[in-house]
Formats: sequence, C-alpha cells, structure tokens
Amino acid sequence: MKVALAIGLSSLLLAGCASNLSKPEDYSGFLKDYSRLKEAKSPSGAPVMRWIDPQLDSKAYTSVYIEPSQFYPKPAPTAQIPATTLKGITDYYDQALKRELGKSLPLASKPGPGVIVVRPAITAVSSDVEGLKPYEVIPIALVVAAASTAAGSRDRQAEIATEAAFLDGGNQKVVAQVVRKGTGKELENDKTVLRPDDVRQVIDGWAIDLHQSWLKLKGK
Repeated sequence: MKVALAIGLSSLLLAGCASNLSKPEDYSGFLKDYSRLKEAKSPSGAPVMRWIDPQLDSKAYTSVYIEPSQFYPKPAPTAQIPATTLKGITDYYDQALKRELGKSLPLASKPGPGVIVVRPAITAVSSDVEGLKPYEVIPIALVVAAASTAAGSRDRQAEIATEAAFLDGGNQKVVAQVVRKGTGKELENDKTVLRPDDVRQVIDGWAIDLHQSWLKLKGK
C-alpha cells in the first residue's frame, strides 16, 4: 500500500506555485538516489518530488521513529543566520514532526521491526533570481521576493528546503523519499537577522502534510 506518509514531507509548504518545486540542481546529496523521484502534490496542494515503494504495506508499521533532523551540508553560522537560529530551526522541525505524526502513530524510542523511520534534513537552497549572484551554499538562502516601487529597495524572504528518507526500521530499507521547498516570512533587508519564527509556518506545513498523508493512507 502506498505511504503518502512520505509524503507530504519535506513533505514539506505554502500551497503552491511551480517555482517552489525542487529541481535537480537543488538536490543536496542527502538522499542516495534521486532518479526515482516524480513530481506530485502534497495534501495541501504544494508541489513535491517524491517516491514511494509500490510494495510498501503501511499496515506493517505500528509506530514511528523520528531521527533528529540535521542540516545537510553542514553550514557555518553567519551574522544573518547565527548558530542559535540554526539550532532553533532543527529543534522546531523535530517538535513539529513528533507533534503531527504522534497523532497517528505512537512514537518509538528506537528503530526496529514494525517501526517506520523518518530521516529528515534541512538542505541548501541557492538563489536563481535573474541578475543576482547565487548565494553561498547554506541551508537557508535569502532571496529577492519583490522590488519595492516606493523606496526602490528589495524585500527579501527566507527560503528553505527539506529532503527526507523513510526507512523500514527492521531492515533499514528505504521505502519512500521526498524533496520539498518552502518560503517563509519577508525580511526587512539584507541585514535582518533570520529567526526560527520566520520559517515556522513552512515547517508546520510540512509536518501537517505528512500527517494528512498518513491519514489518507490509513483510510485506504
């Protein structure tokens, strides 16, 4: 049975526009095989790239183990994206996944038979806006959102991406994968320090979609 458990993840944004569909050039290398990914829609209608093992039987899983989320590649903190923000983002991602998936499955303390394992990462995104230099490879990139006709300045938004693998806790076989992007709050300028709150709405959307995917799967 299909596990859309997978995926809403990265499951992971504001419903949407095609520009938020991850492209091969966005892939970080966190997942071992991207060749099976296909374009799909999350329960909220957001574009995702995902793969689900057609042999997957969701009834075989009675609990879920969520590995601590990580940044991939590992970033160096900056003045605009300090270490406290990076930690706050992964901490919140973990909380959101446990909060939502815990509504459908008991949380396991470790992998094992009958356990579906979620292995999430926040991955690098770089700017592809015409006329702008790509940003350094960091997990969160500030990208131009719009030109202000009044002041002639540019507003900026925080854009993040996720990649996640879903594994059978008994044999560690990958049973699903997802890649997804999201856009957070507008930031005042390129000196504004990014805070975890600026991307929490995106992370909440990822986790909620994952939960809704699991509910749909259970209903089949």
